[in-house]
Amino acid sequence: MRIVLVGPPGAGKGTQATRLAEKLNIPHISTGDLFRANISRQTELGKLAKSYMDAGNLVPDEVTIAMAKDRMEQPDAEGGFLLDGFPRNVSQAEALDELLSSEDMRLDAVLDLEAPEEEVVKRIAGRRTCRNDSAHVFHVTYSPPKKEGVCDVCGGELYLRGDDSEETVRTRLEVYHTQTEPIIDYYKAQGLVVTIEAMGPVDEVTSRALAALKREGAEN
Repeated sequence: MRIVLVGPPGAGKGTQATRLAEKLNIPHISTGDLFRANISRQTELGKLAKSYMDAGNLVPDEVTIAMAKDRMEQPDAEGGFLLDGFPRNVSQAEALDELLSSEDMRLDAVLDLEAPEEEVVKRIAGRRTCRNDSAHVFHVTYSPPKKEGVCDVCGGELYLRGDDSEETVRTRLEVYHTQTEPIIDYYKAQGLVVTIEAMGPVDEVTSRALAALKREGAEN
């Protein structure tokens, strides 16, 4: 299956992308991973992307598209893939359509993870990260530490990261609404969008998505 996963910050997109890709036995292609891999390997695309990032500029669509194209052409993606973070806007969606068409392929579904905006803000702004190890993350409501402000694992100080602040989260949501959300209407016009309720336990959300994909497969 060839799937695009979309959803606002805080909807659990990264978690669901990893789980769904594993369940469907297809590679999870994340824009962030693409950038990191190309930059660490010092590919020509990685060097180009880094030059923009070092200058504080956004990486142009054509560079992101070229990285995605290269990744989708790898042998492990022959049977399908799950795209996470790409396409990020309508122009990238159009480029993806053109790319797939040139390879005589098409998308099977666009999974739209939906969550109420205030819940998204609560999810992200409630995170507390350990200063000693950023892999240790707690939540003031959903998974609080045993002792307030102290990591259960190593005893390090828990703090609110700048990109998790409410102000930053609301800015990220505005960017999502203006830049990424329009691709949902773009794909709805193609009959590809499958809306998934992203609230509730992680396992339940995964099950909803898999059931929806199965229904889409049966219909198609």
